[in-house]
Amino acid sequence: MFIHIVGARPNFMKAAPVIAAFKQRGANQLLIHTGQHYDELMSSVMFRQLGLPAPDINLSVGSGSHAVQTAAVMTALEPIIAKQRRSVLVLYGDVNSTLAAALVGAKAGVPIAHIEAGVRSFDRSMPEEINRLVADRVSTYLLAPSAGAVTNLINEGHSADTIHNVGNVMIDTLTMCLPAADASVFLGAAGIRSGEPYLLVTLHRAGNVDDDRFLDEAMSELIRVARETCHVVFPVHPRTRSRLRRISEPRIHLTEPAGYLEFIALQQNARVILTDSGGVQVEAAHLGVPCLTLRSSTEWTDTVAAGVNTLLGRDASRIADAVTAAARETRRPAALPSNWDGHAAQRIADVLLRSTEM
Repeated sequence: MFIHIVGARPNFMKAAPVIAAFKQRGANQLLIHTGQHYDELMSSVMFRQLGLPAPDINLSVGSGSHAVQTAAVMTALEPIIAKQRRSVLVLYGDVNSTLAAALVGAKAGVPIAHIEAGVRSFDRSMPEEINRLVADRVSTYLLAPSAGAVTNLINEGHSADTIHNVGNVMIDTLTMCLPAADASVFLGAAGIRSGEPYLLVTLHRAGNVDDDRFLDEAMSELIRVARETCHVVFPVHPRTRSRLRRISEPRIHLTEPAGYLEFIALQQNARVILTDSGGVQVEAAHLGVPCLTLRSSTEWTDTVAAGVNTLLGRDASRIADAVTAAARETRRPAALPSNWDGHAAQRIADVLLRSTEM
């Protein structure tokens, strides 16, 4: 049995095509939702829009510190895994649920397949980097999204026969869902007319939004963008909303988090994207939309090499000028890895079914 562990919004979009690929092959599967993200707009809407089956088990761990959340997932997951010895745990990305499941699986002697293995920012101040390193170290099957990720794993001493360059599964979901994506209602509610340029913003990382001085400076820069360059559309993560001061600029549109279909349409039609999200960097690159990343490092170095993603560091004072410059750029196709082609999930299913004979 293949046991898929998901817990947060980034996991859902990665798991959807993989679960579908296994279903096509008649594989026995179990879907466990840890409940790390439980908000309707961050969880239930995503399941419906991505065509994910209802979870077989929901652990409902909720929020908390990294230690509390990781421990809660481990405690709830351990007795379930103990009953599923003839299984493979399929883990996604770098969230706390992934780390927790990796530790439980490794101690139970259950094989682990890690999707997005080898992705590195080389910044250990980011909790996600620690989660990636640990998950990879205890995994049996390392399913890497790019040649660079493969190189990282080899350099860390992983055996080459455990590594498989399958491509980026986020592109599978993006290409599958784009035909149904529509942001017209979302933009209309904000008073933005069709074809009117806007900057799309996402900010959620603790290092940014929990820093009041940084967040205030970033919002001041966004006010400048709104007044001098274009509208600003900002779907606000629940973590970020609790930190924001009141904004009265009419061309800044603070909204609830968008569903996946609405959000990829917002990306596709944006003039520029400003983010601190890893997944958004990948999606923006595939869509050819200039992306400005408010981080000093990125795990998605292919997007920077392709010239469609610029790291601004944690220097909020650069935002307005960078947006203005990016808005003048002509969109062009990005030279991304050849296997970011929408077929990563099929390769993953092929590798795991062949390797496990399940």
